[in-house]
Amino acid sequence: MNMKCCGLIWGIMAGLAFSACLGPRSASTATGGEVTGVGGTAYSEPTPYGMVFVKKGSLKIGTEETDSLWGMTIPTREISVDGFWMDANEVSNAKYRQFVFWVRDSIIRERLADPAYAGDETYKIEEDKFGNPVTPYLNWKKPIPWKRPNEDELRAIESVYVTNPATGERMLDARQMNYRYEVFDYTAAALRKHRLNPDERNLNTDHAVDADEVVMISKDTAYIDDEGRIVRETITRPLSGLHDFLNTYIVNIYPDTTCWVNDFSNAENERYMLQYFSNPAYNDYPVVGVTWEQANAFCDWRTEFLKRGLGAAASQIQPYRLPTEVEWEFAARGPEGALFPWETKGVKSEKDCYYANFKPDRGDYTDDGSLITSKCGSYSANSNGLFDMAGNVAEWTSTVYTESGVDGMSDMNPELKYNAAKEDPYRLKKKSVRGGSWKDPESMIRSVWRSYEYQNQPRSYIGFRCVRSVSGTTNKRK
Repeated sequence: MNMKCCGLIWGIMAGLAFSACLGPRSASTATGGEVTGVGGTAYSEPTPYGMVFVKKGSLKIGTEETDSLWGMTIPTREISVDGFWMDANEVSNAKYRQFVFWVRDSIIRERLADPAYAGDETYKIEEDKFGNPVTPYLNWKKPIPWKRPNEDELRAIESVYVTNPATGERMLDARQMNYRYEVFDYTAAALRKHRLNPDERNLNTDHAVDADEVVMISKDTAYIDDEGRIVRETITRPLSGLHDFLNTYIVNIYPDTTCWVNDFSNAENERYMLQYFSNPAYNDYPVVGVTWEQANAFCDWRTEFLKRGLGAAASQIQPYRLPTEVEWEFAARGPEGALFPWETKGVKSEKDCYYANFKPDRGDYTDDGSLITSKCGSYSANSNGLFDMAGNVAEWTSTVYTESGVDGMSDMNPELKYNAAKEDPYRLKKKSVRGGSWKDPESMIRSVWRSYEYQNQPRSYIGFRCVRSVSGTTNKRK
């Protein structure tokens, strides 16, 4: 996610010091007298669209029962979690398609402004209203001439499409759908060993760093080479300033529609490969074939897209992100701490209706009414107002998967992050996946069940939903 601070970074002294989003009346005008404090501008956060609020509270994560079927012991621990907003439904094809089309339109606007295509400078703003130069940015207020383009404009528009050699169908060129974003690593910047003032690096004797020692810092960067390929590199160099904590990513964000074929050998799933993401009939079904890296890119774009519509209030909001593994389980189990997102231990109601979309029996996917995924929100919500927290699609979390699970984390807002570099061993790229899917048996859709997938691996049974931390204080659970 593109973590942008709402205030100013003054430097790394006793950690990072940020100005709290203070309004124009915050400045102190008194020349003397009693200290009364300086307040900030009040901000009331509206309910984010399509999200529900999960109140802060505590829960014993995991289960003390040894899994009788798989023989696995799930780590347990008493934890406390702050409140957060969470998508009521998994991100749908329609919502993810909006992301893809935004990237498409941004590429077209870049080319409409490019002299090599249309050369229309009004598609890119390089001066403010006073004529002062600014960092060039796209003019989204100027529409793309879809209906009556001239020859140069048509060439720019058509440059993002390809033609199916068999059918002659005009299709979006998935290879070009690349999204670039930046992440400021606040955690790395706050570490004492990374302080810009060398004299302050040895205050903690347990992790002392000699003031004269050259501190090396690694950062991710990415670029597109002359052949149009995304090149990702990890640069290690001496620490020189705050820009050394800024990581750059370029991600191809088009879903891998071939996952329907590659996940199942000797199966006739071509219809899903050709239709599931593009056919309007599947608009409200959960998007699949999206990697952990693509899900993070979506979170960043969703944050920036929201900020465009908020104006001055944009600096107050927290970014969209993937839930931590513990946040996901905390939200799924509800205040009752149930092993499923519903109160009973069974998977059917008294009227013999299933509570979730999963694989009820060996070879029988349809007993619950669906062969593959089902429309988002087809089953009842849990006590937190969240749909499909069991089955339908498993969901990416932000957490690195380890066997020790929560045992290796703090008991307050537990999380374990590791941004695996391209050259890292593959085992370091495991990310926790929760909730089970339409193809999983009953035992694997329990809220306590832990699984993983590699961060660059798309699957036909893995999707995601977003969360947002709350701006300001949160309420207690009742």
